[in-house]
Amino acid sequence: MLKIKNNISVFEHESLRIDQGDKQLSKEQLIALQKFYGEKGIPYYNLIHNGVRFNHHVGVIQVGKLVIEILPKADRYSSTKNWRNILIGMLRAVGAFNIQAPSSASLSIKNNFILDLYFELFVKELEYLIHKGLIKQYRNVEGNKLKLKGNLLFSKHIQHNLVQQQRFYVKHSNYDKNHVINQILYKTILLLKRINSNTALNSRIGNILLNFPEMNDLKVTSATFNKITLNRKNESYKNALEISRLILLNYHPDISKGQNHVLALMFDMNLLWEKFIYVSLRKHLKSGMTINPQTSKYFWRSMKGNNSTMKPDIIIEDKENTFVLDTKWKNIGFKNPSPDDLRQLYVYHEYYIAEKVALIYPGIENINKGRFYNNDDTISKKECSVIQIPTDLAINDWQLSIADKIYNDWLQISESSIKTKQS
Repeated sequence: MLKIKNNISVFEHESLRIDQGDKQLSKEQLIALQKFYGEKGIPYYNLIHNGVRFNHHVGVIQVGKLVIEILPKADRYSSTKNWRNILIGMLRAVGAFNIQAPSSASLSIKNNFILDLYFELFVKELEYLIHKGLIKQYRNVEGNKLKLKGNLLFSKHIQHNLVQQQRFYVKHSNYDKNHVINQILYKTILLLKRINSNTALNSRIGNILLNFPEMNDLKVTSATFNKITLNRKNESYKNALEISRLILLNYHPDISKGQNHVLALMFDMNLLWEKFIYVSLRKHLKSGMTINPQTSKYFWRSMKGNNSTMKPDIIIEDKENTFVLDTKWKNIGFKNPSPDDLRQLYVYHEYYIAEKVALIYPGIENINKGRFYNNDDTISKKECSVIQIPTDLAINDWQLSIADKIYNDWLQISESSIKTKQS
């Protein structure tokens, strides 16, 4: 009988089954993933016979004690360690691992699952906040009290104290640490205590709970986070709250058996590639140029008043010209782009009156410059290029290479004129 592992690494578009392969799910784990998928489905994977097939989302899904790591894969690297480092590097570059604590620049958990990194980031943030001192805030409190304090809620007082006349049902303000922000963090660290499988974090989580005051239980939804307003006093909580949002809103408890809870921290690889290209070009932006992500414009309106928009991934402009980039996370090798991708770029060329447009893929280094046809079968001057950029384990070098390919090779701007800009 095949031993079920606690940690499994797969690549995007691969499958996990209960009946074949070196990496297998248990029947209970598959049932948990099927329940998580539900009737409406989720974008992370599709259900197949006796298993699941992952899509273009990457990250981690924890099912009970099992952690499934889904990694990207686009070119020559085959090692899970290499692709894990590339994914973590890309996430860092786009700001997914922003950290507040000044001592957090060097994380003790190296080259591990992304889930462990997020857990350690949260632990680091809480250690930092506890060291600074948890903030206090005013909060409204109401209930039966032995002393008359604040405002007497007369109708509720009569309702609750018709017999117990020594009590007062009042509403008043407390200035303490037991407020919504700290309640969210407390709920998150309690969850981590239950689901964390990395022994290196256990003692630190326990130490936080010893130093973190017990809070009221809070039902947390997306609306809970949306109502929080950050200011000068609580700005230091920003990153901890972002990680709490990611963990709490993506946690799906197993209410039937209580053993196969599901936590999914997943990222759309197409969106990550798009943002990574954008921040790389912005970081090394040429003087006199501007760059903008996903600029939306209307291009059709029905008689009923509904508008349709188009939204290219990246627009670069100088004083005279517009250049449009569209990113696609797939390795096309030596094939041509799909007709749909090319038609999309043709529309961008026309609508934005662009000087040049290009599709950017990962893969073997190559720039294939081409032109669209006119409707009379002659070649037009409308240039559309296919740019393939190889991945690189050295993220900073990779970002510089991306800027060089776009600014120097494609736009024909001299390398010496590219300046580095803080992202």
